[in-house]
Amino acid sequence: MSDKDDETPVIPLREAPGERAAWGRSPLVIAAWMLVEWLLVTNAVQPSSRIRIAALRAFGATIGDGVIFRQRTRVKFPWNLEVGDDCWIGEGVWFHNQDRVVVGHDVVISQETFITTGSHAHRRNMALITRPVVIEPGAWVTSRCIVTGGVTLGRSCLVSPGAVVMKDVPAGRIVAGNPGQDAGARFQPQPKRG
Repeated sequence: MSDKDDETPVIPLREAPGERAAWGRSPLVIAAWMLVEWLLVTNAVQPSSRIRIAALRAFGATIGDGVIFRQRTRVKFPWNLEVGDDCWIGEGVWFHNQDRVVVGHDVVISQETFITTGSHAHRRNMALITRPVVIEPGAWVTSRCIVTGGVTLGRSCLVSPGAVVMKDVPAGRIVAGNPGQDAGARFQPQPKRG
């Protein structure tokens, strides 16, 4: 190690403000949810979307009609989740929602996508920082994407496979890459019929 390395500060994690501030429920409710999530939501051999949705609603999630929740879905805090009508949530989607996640109607969130509302004050004390995520109607977040806190995905936008989205995506646009960059319009203009 050089002398310069010794001068670089280290944040003592023991002193970092904990995540319990984001829980929003008692430790008993958190423990009950962890058990129910493991048995009924995340469980790959539990095939029923209806049972998954009933469990989420029982713990405070707002979920519209016609929603499909596939196996292996994870939801950190169901009371911070709102999903509109006719949405498809793919296998292995993870809502790490320490803050609100609001999903509009007719949204597709494909396999293995990770949506997180939390981060840390990495330059100060590693305190938890949360910001909501909003996914507007008609958006499609394709497989294995990451969407971070504070982002709004605009109406009918498309997030390409593996994209990392750290800023808002305008309506009708495609975002691709890491970090996510604009990749054009999702829909082509239709010629006017005369």
